[in-house]
Amino acid sequence: MPLPYELQLGWRYTRAGRATRRNGFISFISGVSMLGIGLGVAALIIVLSVMNGFQKEVRDRMLGVVSHIEIFSRDGQALQDIGPIMEAARKNPQVIGVAPFIATQALIARGEDMKGALVRGIEPKLEPEVTDIATTAQKGALDKLVPGEFGIVLGGELARSLFVRTGDQVTLVAPGGQVTPAGVVPRLKQFTVVGTFDSGHYEYDSALAMIHEQDAARVFRLEGPSGVRLKLKDLNQAREVADQLAATLPGSFLIRDWTRQNKTWFAAVQVEKRMMFIILTLIVAVAAFNLVSTLVMTVTDKRADIAILRTLGASPKSIMGIFVVQGAMVGVMGTLGGLLLGLGIAYNIDVIVPALEQLFHASFLPKDIYLISRMPSDPQQSDILPITLISLALAFVATLYPSWRASRVNPAEALRYE
Repeated sequence: MPLPYELQLGWRYTRAGRATRRNGFISFISGVSMLGIGLGVAALIIVLSVMNGFQKEVRDRMLGVVSHIEIFSRDGQALQDIGPIMEAARKNPQVIGVAPFIATQALIARGEDMKGALVRGIEPKLEPEVTDIATTAQKGALDKLVPGEFGIVLGGELARSLFVRTGDQVTLVAPGGQVTPAGVVPRLKQFTVVGTFDSGHYEYDSALAMIHEQDAARVFRLEGPSGVRLKLKDLNQAREVADQLAATLPGSFLIRDWTRQNKTWFAAVQVEKRMMFIILTLIVAVAAFNLVSTLVMTVTDKRADIAILRTLGASPKSIMGIFVVQGAMVGVMGTLGGLLLGLGIAYNIDVIVPALEQLFHASFLPKDIYLISRMPSDPQQSDILPITLISLALAFVATLYPSWRASRVNPAEALRYE
């Protein structure tokens, strides 16, 4: 079945253009428009994929250290009877792990070096149920946290900043003090470093220390754990499960899920992602509307052809269709080229970025500044499909006015000087 002549002529005008100097220039402008659309689409896909990867990487590493849901007493006091709380939490079908914990801040000293730290008292046997610390810690480190022996597991960056290794002694300075006849004396306790962990999240690796829950209760003079931590089958259901637990737990508790704990950070990432989408879409729009100048020049150059087609019986609608096809072809080829380029880079960015870092002897993501030290990427269909459709729509809209002008060409005027 033969193609409509509008499609054939539109495709011919798209790929032609080097016969004369004028046509060659038009072809060059058309190529620039196509290249601009392709680069804009590729930039959108790469940037949004990296932002998705960054968000996913930080979230996964964060949730490898923190829990999906935490349950506290509303008055901030220790939970003295956590058995019923843990039992009630386990009844929820989404809960797959429950563990008590103590959380407080303290100073950790080694000689003249002193660092502030978040000290977490844990139950070593239950901790793997709620976090992935056991998989990132040195082998058997958590098992060495025996009550009464005052062992401590430090984040890798915290241990390096204190210049300590496994077996070294550190001093934990508890907040508050002990009142004596000589005044208030800070409470000090020596701990033995029994291991370190590296979660890949710099914020926690540089500030988190873990001790046994019973040792924490002794040092900080608490009558029970600070709260209970939960792990869920589906982390995206954390808010719904928290609301369910608020209604089913025996008593009134403060329940925090990971989305509320890090609400500001995730909201900032979403706003930044939307702004980047808008800014880079404008780049695609500028490239797409370069098609206007290309088609205007083509229409001017093809006035005689248009006039001949009109005298042969072509309707204004058919003339308009020819130039819509030409502009749409440029938009489609530019969009597809940008799509392939963007996906190619997005899926191989873990190879490309290290190669560039080695070539330029630079580090694009220093881990003492950023939360992660490698460039992640997570292309998502929910981003790629709108990018493709918007690019095609902009290219189509850009063809309408020049095509309409072509359909209004008067054959007699166009052939007067031919």
